[in-house]
Amino acid sequence: MSVLSVRDLAVDLMTGAGVIRAVDGISFDIDAGETVTIIGESGSGKSTTAMALLRLLPDDLAVITGHAEIAGRDVAGTRKHIGALRGRTVALIPQDPMTALNPIATIGRQMVEAIRISNRGLSRTDATRKAVGLLRDVHIKEPERRLKAYPHQLSGGQLQRVLIAMALSTGAELIVADEPTSALDVTVQAGILDLLLEIQETTGAALLLITHDLGVARLMSDRIHVMKAGQFVESGDVEDVIGNPAHEYTRTLLDALPSVGPWEEVPV
Repeated sequence: MSVLSVRDLAVDLMTGAGVIRAVDGISFDIDAGETVTIIGESGSGKSTTAMALLRLLPDDLAVITGHAEIAGRDVAGTRKHIGALRGRTVALIPQDPMTALNPIATIGRQMVEAIRISNRGLSRTDATRKAVGLLRDVHIKEPERRLKAYPHQLSGGQLQRVLIAMALSTGAELIVADEPTSALDVTVQAGILDLLLEIQETTGAALLLITHDLGVARLMSDRIHVMKAGQFVESGDVEDVIGNPAHEYTRTLLDALPSVGPWEEVPV
C-alpha cells in the first residue's frame, strides 16, 4: 500500500478577485523509501498541493475536493484524521528555516516539546537526551550547546538541520519537504540535500519534495511531476522526464538552467 495516495485532488482558493483553482485534478502515489518531486514555477500550485494534503489551508479560504490518503487514512474529505497523523506519521520540513521556529524559545525547548508530542510518556530528561542525539545525527557540532541557543544565534543551514532533526523525531513514514533549500546559500544546499538522502536511506521514509529547481529534482527524485497552472503536464521517472522531456513546458524549464561555457583565459 502506498504511503501517500492522491486521486483527482483539486483546491479552490477564495480571493478578493473571486475563486481561483490552484490545483486542478492531480493524481499520484508515493511508496515507502521513494522520493517523488513536484516541480514548477512559483504560483504553479505545488506548495498549495502540499499544504492541502497536510490540511494547513484554512477552510474558509480553501475548498478541497478529490481523494487523498496518508497511511490509508483519508485527509482530503475530512479533518478528523490529520491531527493524529501530523507530527507522527507525516512530518513537514518548511521552506524558510529563519521563520519556522519560535524566536523567543530556545532550540532545546522547541525540540523537546516536539519530541514529547510524538512520544507520549517520554520524560523531559529522556526527550533532551534524544534531542542531543538527533542533532548529532544531522551533523550539528556541539549539540548540547546548540540546544541552549535561540534561533537567531544559528545560521540558516543549522536551522534547516534542526527542522530536519525535528521531522526525524516523529519517526514519520512520510516527510514533506517544501523547497527545503531555497532559502539557503548555494554552499549550504548540497549538504542539506545529502543529509535528506542519508536520512531516507536510513529510515526508509517516503519523501514528497516540492521544488522549482530541476537540478535538485534530478539529484533527489525517483519520479517527477511537472506542474503548470495547477495541473501535471508531464510525469515519469526522473531520467525520462529530464533526459527526454515530452512537454514544451518541461523543455522550457530545462532551457532556463544555467550552463557553464568553455573556460577562456583573459589576456593580460
